[in-house]
Amino acid sequence: MRQSRRLRWAAIPIAAVTALVLAGCTTEQLNGYLPGFVAGQPNVTSKAGMVSSLWVNSWIVLLLVGIVVWGLIIWCVVVYRRRKGQTGLPVQLRYNMPIEIFYTIVPLVLVLGFFAYTAKAQDAIERPWASPDETILVEGKQWSFDFQYTKENVYDVGIQAQADTSSGALPGAVVESALPTLYLPVNKKITIELESRDVIHSFWVPAFLYKKDLIPGHPNYMYVEPTRIGTYEGKCAELCGEYHSAMLFQVKVVSGADYTAYLTSLKNKGYTGTLDNTYNRTATDPGTGAEASTSDNGGQG
Repeated sequence: MRQSRRLRWAAIPIAAVTALVLAGCTTEQLNGYLPGFVAGQPNVTSKAGMVSSLWVNSWIVLLLVGIVVWGLIIWCVVVYRRRKGQTGLPVQLRYNMPIEIFYTIVPLVLVLGFFAYTAKAQDAIERPWASPDETILVEGKQWSFDFQYTKENVYDVGIQAQADTSSGALPGAVVESALPTLYLPVNKKITIELESRDVIHSFWVPAFLYKKDLIPGHPNYMYVEPTRIGTYEGKCAELCGEYHSAMLFQVKVVSGADYTAYLTSLKNKGYTGTLDNTYNRTATDPGTGAEASTSDNGGQG
């Protein structure tokens, strides 16, 4: 009875402190400081909220487990410390069945819970669209990305990031207007097919809370529905060679009208047809300012 009372009195302050901490959190903190979050704005994609929820709730559970473990450690250190005048080892406890059941069952429940929660979110995120509004092929190469807008039969070819050598530019700055840019229509279901022409790359848009590897000979797919207009940074997240750090791109989420206008501009430039799948490393080292040549863009009219 006395032990039960001690545990009850220990749980009350822990619960009070936890509630106070959570009540004082800002919306950014409650979102786990994840990229792409703006207070009062919708998530960048329709599935970003699932990832955010999985991340934040997992951390809350783990912090609560940590508080309990730290509390038990401190309690044991204080209660079973060696008092003045005592010698030798304290009384040793073994084969305590309730404790052994506790530290076997509770971790098992936590692992199963995390597995079920993760599997549910993953199933929703990775489920293909039954009827996508757009299908876009993204081809990675050393060290850039090409974009094929499949339904409209137009493409755009990218080069790796070029250093910004203009006056007043910060060290390491790049020319953003020269970065390959993927255009996506807002509030449309989009299937993105990911392929690589040489080595393994990774297509990562931090604000989407979602990335996928590009594996030679093995197409991967992403299923996104952008829900907030804006420009978002992207990069390769897989070490892929000398200029891996320059394998940057942008994603512009635009209105339907702007998306149509952009595809029309590609058609007017003659970027029609399909991208072939041959080895196609870009021939523009960072800082040269050179543009991709016609023979290097991999396009077939």
